[in-house]
Amino acid sequence: MAQQAPQTQDGWFVLHDFRRVCWHAFHALSADRQQRMRQELSQFLTASQQIATAKTGAFALFAMAGHRSDFLLLHLRSSLKELIALERTLNCLGENVLQQSHSFVSVVELSNYTQPTATTQLSAQQRQAIRARLFPAVPNMQYVCFYPMNKLRQPDNNWYLLPLQQRQQLMKEHGMSGRKFAGRVTQMISGAMGLDDWEWGVTLFADDPVIFKQVVATMRFDEVSARYGEFGPFYVGNRMAIDPFLCLFGADNTAVK
Repeated sequence: MAQQAPQTQDGWFVLHDFRRVCWHAFHALSADRQQRMRQELSQFLTASQQIATAKTGAFALFAMAGHRSDFLLLHLRSSLKELIALERTLNCLGENVLQQSHSFVSVVELSNYTQPTATTQLSAQQRQAIRARLFPAVPNMQYVCFYPMNKLRQPDNNWYLLPLQQRQQLMKEHGMSGRKFAGRVTQMISGAMGLDDWEWGVTLFADDPVIFKQVVATMRFDEVSARYGEFGPFYVGNRMAIDPFLCLFGADNTAVK
């Protein structure tokens, strides 16, 4: 018998755009083309920041640790069409210098596992809190951690065959574990079913990267993760302002990798 799917509320579309810098391609450009690329890149990033300032979307730039990517450009917009245009623009202006190493497309999601249903009478304060989670600003925190995840569909551990009430209880217990870290970490959950290879993306923000290890380790012991969770690769980085990023492409950056 088919089980009841959770109701969801959907907010902004999200693009996690991971880029790797090909310095060989950059130094192969003429001085004029390097300058043009810097100018176009500055305009692109400034426009993205202006969208965030106007609160019609959100944006943040991160320098990433490890070999998978050099930078993450995190974009939130009201439509998928806008994200596609952003991605295409950056591909064109990069002169093959900013090469996309990975991406994740999703939409900010709240489900009735832990949130009131659409028919529940909500106070103005509750409605405002839900809206802030569906259309979030990127928290003013120094570090980011992103990973994709699925719920298992194995014969003995199939999340999608559990009754809704049981799933709600498991997610409630999972949420209680996360509340231990309130104020130290901010979480954004985005749904990707039908949009990307994984079912959800989890983006964590904190001022201390050790918190990522602590919160993930703690929540792995919840039954919903221990029995039904499947996790993809982890990406970790720190916040970067636009000007220092552009300085990497200055005329005197020959020492940069």
